[in-house]
Amino acid sequence: MKDIAKKRTRACRGFLLFYDAQRREGKRMNDKDTYQVLLVDDEILVRDAIRENIDWEGLGFTLSGDCQNGKEAIEFVNERPVQVVLTDINMPYVDGIELSKYLYENFPETVIIIFSGFSEFDYAQKAIQYHVSEYLLKPVTAKELSQALRRTRKKLDEAQKQEQKLQKLTSTYKEYQKNAALIQSAALSNFVMHSREPRESLRELQEMGITFKSEYYRIAVLDIDLYSDLYEADLEKQKESALMAFVVFNISEELLKQERLGYAYQDGNHRIQLILESESFEQSGSRKSLRSEFLCASVKMCERIQQEVHKALGMTVSAGLGDCVADTNELYHSWESAREALTRRYSGGPGLIVEFDDKALQEEPTAQDYVLIQDQFAEAVRNHDSARANEALDEMEASMRRKLLEKNRACLQLAQLVRSVEEIGQANGLDEGLLSRERETVIEQIAKQRSLPKAIRVVKEYGAKVLKQLGSMSDSNGKRLATRASDYIEKHYMDPALGLNEVCGYLGVSTSYFSALFKETTGETFMDLLIRTRIQKAQDLLEHTSLKNYEIAERVGYSDPHYFSVVFKKMTGRTPTEYARENRKNAEQ
Repeated sequence: MKDIAKKRTRACRGFLLFYDAQRREGKRMNDKDTYQVLLVDDEILVRDAIRENIDWEGLGFTLSGDCQNGKEAIEFVNERPVQVVLTDINMPYVDGIELSKYLYENFPETVIIIFSGFSEFDYAQKAIQYHVSEYLLKPVTAKELSQALRRTRKKLDEAQKQEQKLQKLTSTYKEYQKNAALIQSAALSNFVMHSREPRESLRELQEMGITFKSEYYRIAVLDIDLYSDLYEADLEKQKESALMAFVVFNISEELLKQERLGYAYQDGNHRIQLILESESFEQSGSRKSLRSEFLCASVKMCERIQQEVHKALGMTVSAGLGDCVADTNELYHSWESAREALTRRYSGGPGLIVEFDDKALQEEPTAQDYVLIQDQFAEAVRNHDSARANEALDEMEASMRRKLLEKNRACLQLAQLVRSVEEIGQANGLDEGLLSRERETVIEQIAKQRSLPKAIRVVKEYGAKVLKQLGSMSDSNGKRLATRASDYIEKHYMDPALGLNEVCGYLGVSTSYFSALFKETTGETFMDLLIRTRIQKAQDLLEHTSLKNYEIAERVGYSDPHYFSVVFKKMTGRTPTEYARENRKNAEQ
């Protein structure tokens, strides 16, 4: 196959060759041009020393002037903008921090280098919010400052190259908007979306040399992952996405023409749509084999586009392939299914190709599919087992990826996990108000993530944070739970059915978590405490009442008098009768 890059349209070819040409052009420009520098320091000797000991021209800079304080510097840059400002921190009227703030707000592209005394260094670091590029400790040597200027020159050169690239792309894109490709894209979009009467759309396309006479058709929707609508892009990203989508369009159009497999067009969201048709397979046999061959070729076409885009831009593209239809009037439904398939990129990951008839899309998961994993996760959090909690989250991620779960449903499941963590934290005494605010913040963060792995990471971080808080409270929690459990036993020891499950249900904790924490706090098990409490109550009744052994057994929670006697002897070394005879006799004396 011939190199696709050599067969790009003129606009696309210009884009692909631009980088190398721009490097050469940028080098020539930077060899003769210099960046303007302003020096600001209240000590004239320092300014003189820096002015005279730096090879400004050799480093690619020109010292435009010097000022003795930030106030003079502000007046200077408003009259003669510079690319670099070297400034001291401690100066009268307007100090270096205030000057940095002014430059950041009014000349954001200006590079700031601060030098200060050792005692001022912590103060100087406060300027990080104003994008200060370098911090140099006084006394600054010529070598140190020269090295900082070399680093600054490199950053400025790179920024200049990027700006030139964007300007070139913008110019090329504007030219594209004026040409026939834009009109063709609009016509194809109208045809698919039924924006105009079908016969009128077909007539318009025929005038452009586009006809549809195939057995089968399907729509593919392509989207550059970096600019996907899974998150809100800022204005600069939106502009950049339009330019990059133009390149993807050119690549797609060239490949489709080469294989006679259909047409490409762009929509208003800078996505690339493909109208794939089976024209080139018309002589290949039965309708069934034709359809199968066409579907296979559709996927391969999307794969080739992915490969070529990655070569040209270093970016990944995802594709959703719609239903195969036999009538162009059904293209809208194919487009809808292609768009639905593309939404599964969230859980499937970038660079995904999804066909709407994929089995994973047909097996719609239910809430019950994740109940077991949610329970495992909650149990792990209750037991302070971070490793098991993360394993449960990994299992949920794997399940969602297998089912290609769409974003909204995935976020809903993850939000339920976050709420379960909040409930466990509340049950263990963490601040309810703080937990509620953190929960809302975490759920918002989950919704903002562009992919499932990143959303899972947010849940893991939240779970780890709560587990850490619970861990720091484990000692006090252990004492609190032990006290509450002891109080409960004191009130209910006479109930034969009293056991670990009932107490843990009352406390709102798992049996395994409670048992481990209770033993660690008190040095004995829950059953040890329950038996000890019952035997102590029995001893008191044997000493101060004339109740029979079976009556005492019932009063302290034993329905079987014989078992009561066995336990009593094991705890005291005597039978209830022996204990009563001895202690009642002593009491009478």
